[in-house]
Amino acid sequence: MVSTSPTRKIARRVAEHPILERAAKIGFAARGVLYGLIGLVALQIGLGNGVSAEADKSGAIHLVASRPLGGLLLWIMAFGLAGLALWQIGEMIFGSHEPLDRVEATGRVVVYVALVVSLLGLLLSGKNASSTDEQSQDVTRLLFELPAGQVLVALLGLGMVALGVYSIREGLTERFMRHMTVSAPRARATVVRLGKAGYVARGVIAVAAGGLICQAALTYDPEKAVGIDGALKALADTPVGPWLLVVVASGVVLFAVYCFAEARWHRT
Repeated sequence: MVSTSPTRKIARRVAEHPILERAAKIGFAARGVLYGLIGLVALQIGLGNGVSAEADKSGAIHLVASRPLGGLLLWIMAFGLAGLALWQIGEMIFGSHEPLDRVEATGRVVVYVALVVSLLGLLLSGKNASSTDEQSQDVTRLLFELPAGQVLVALLGLGMVALGVYSIREGLTERFMRHMTVSAPRARATVVRLGKAGYVARGVIAVAAGGLICQAALTYDPEKAVGIDGALKALADTPVGPWLLVVVASGVVLFAVYCFAEARWHRT
């Protein structure tokens, strides 16, 4: 039986408070800004425009900070992402009872909290967020120092690959639409296309990153472990060449647009 203790009732009221719901919608839009910048930077890299920015979330944060009123926008994004993290905690506790949905909500909480920490670090202390490549290499070095370190790194890589496959499956099966309340047929069809392209693109990036982490495990070389930026750039080194990066980057931009659709129609 589900507990109905006063503490749980208060927690549920907080999770369903209109202010938190509005903050979550701002958070979805903030996520759209980050993915939009990642996709645009990756597109320019794929087209050979000599961009030096990193095509990951830390690079996107720094791009926002460098623009006029960038600090204000970062504060708004931090507020929204913090609200999104709290809302996801509510989903994790009070939402679907499906184990997979709870695991997904937990993963999202970790990602959003990490983004809020990066944003606050930059806003309050001027501390630059480390790139996802650096984070991946740091984690890999730490795991290599543990007993059976190579096995742990390999498992991390396989976990990333599994995450990518899951994202691709989410896109191809349109399962992501279970959270959306859009009912107008034309709008719904557009959101489905955006989500499909976006989830598949995110999945390809995760599979590429996971594969490179597995390579780091096999060669005992943490420098081969990468995050979003390294995984995207690695796509340009495939036999298909930079055009694969362009296609995936375009998918990331479409996912950014889907995030703005979430801000409008996601169930909260």
